[in-house]
Amino acid sequence: MVMTSQLTASAANPVLRVPPAAPAAAAAYFGASLAFHADVSDVAAALAADGDPGFVVLDSRSTASWDQGHVPGAIHLPTALIAEQARDLLDPAVPVVTYCWGPGCNGATRAALALAELGYQVKEMLGGFEYWAREGFEFETWEGRERRTADALTAPVDSDDCGC
Repeated sequence: MVMTSQLTASAANPVLRVPPAAPAAAAAYFGASLAFHADVSDVAAALAADGDPGFVVLDSRSTASWDQGHVPGAIHLPTALIAEQARDLLDPAVPVVTYCWGPGCNGATRAALALAELGYQVKEMLGGFEYWAREGFEFETWEGRERRTADALTAPVDSDDCGC
């Protein structure tokens, strides 16, 4: 009787209507996801550490967007120009982390695809410039460097480590 009611509840529950993947399939999926993505905090930590982070950051937005604000040290290469200019600006032996505006924009995904098609190792920075600024990391504008107070909904208020 309990088994039947659990199955009925699960069938009606929108979360479990499609059952979770088997653990091995989930491990493969999430492992692959991490091979394709990096988050803002991890990118910032790697850039802030002493020495070479082992990757370059690429801003794939327009010049007007770049001027409005970008990650310090990033390379500016709009997606439409990647095929034409990537070989002049990027070392094929160095992985590239792309970003665009934020989670509502797939420009970094398009840039990552264009770079991968040219043979580059690439990851996309989840959250883009929006979350870089919202998490309180310093950025550059056409007027100089800025830093905003971290948004408590995107970053811990009293710690540099979110515990993720």
